[in-house]
Amino acid sequence: MSKPRELAEYKTVNELGGLEYLKAEYHRQTFSRHTHKGYSCGVISTGAQRFLRNGTRHIAPENSIVLVNHDEVHDGHSATDYGWSYQAIYPLPDQLSQIQREAGLSLQGSIYFPSPVVEDPELVGLFRLAFNHLNHSDNRLLRETLLYTALLKLIQRHASVRPELPDLSGVRPRMELVRQFLEDQPAADVSLEDLARLSGVSVFHLIRQFQACFGLPPHAYQIQARLRLAKRLIRAGEPLAGAAAQAGFHDQSHLNRHFKKALGVTPGQFARCQNSS
Repeated sequence: MSKPRELAEYKTVNELGGLEYLKAEYHRQTFSRHTHKGYSCGVISTGAQRFLRNGTRHIAPENSIVLVNHDEVHDGHSATDYGWSYQAIYPLPDQLSQIQREAGLSLQGSIYFPSPVVEDPELVGLFRLAFNHLNHSDNRLLRETLLYTALLKLIQRHASVRPELPDLSGVRPRMELVRQFLEDQPAADVSLEDLARLSGVSVFHLIRQFQACFGLPPHAYQIQARLRLAKRLIRAGEPLAGAAAQAGFHDQSHLNRHFKKALGVTPGQFARCQNSS
């Protein structure tokens, strides 16, 4: 008996200034722990997804919404024997903040979704309508209106202000220097000692404090930064081998492995989706 085929489409749509969109049907896919620069908002179509968010495991059943905040470490795999399918968008913090401001909402601070799984039938219907038009309509005004409406209701019903933890020890600013270096120079061949000197702490404390602040150790965060650079290069038309080299991966197969584990599609699939969008 042949194994079920996995299908995935990951592309950038033009609405709201550019929005990443994923439509997928997975059976064996396992996402490694990773982050997104945008929020993750996914509607489960069939099956169920098991995932980690903030160190806690959750299950999102059919007809529920999965919510992951930007830069929040998470993973994912099937919670059933027959896989799961879903559609998701990844709005950036600035995009949600603009919707919030234009609607006159009074949230002060960074938008935060406290619930990893939301069961809201009306909102699920709105997102599915928006996703359907992303796939089948060429009316940009309609598509953008539907996305705007769904995201606004999501903020109104399920968002709060991100809780800010006091940094009494002064650790976070030091770790932010390291994080920013890895974001600015993801392909750099940098050592733990280099990053320890940059932050002014020992290598031992660097590893512990960086993971405490950002949910991943420095080397894993570097991989995420390299994947973001590779995505930008591929979207700009760079050949896959060149994108892998410029982003700091050993070779194209090294990029392929991490890309599939984090995004659910191969770099080749991602490139084809960009060309067809």
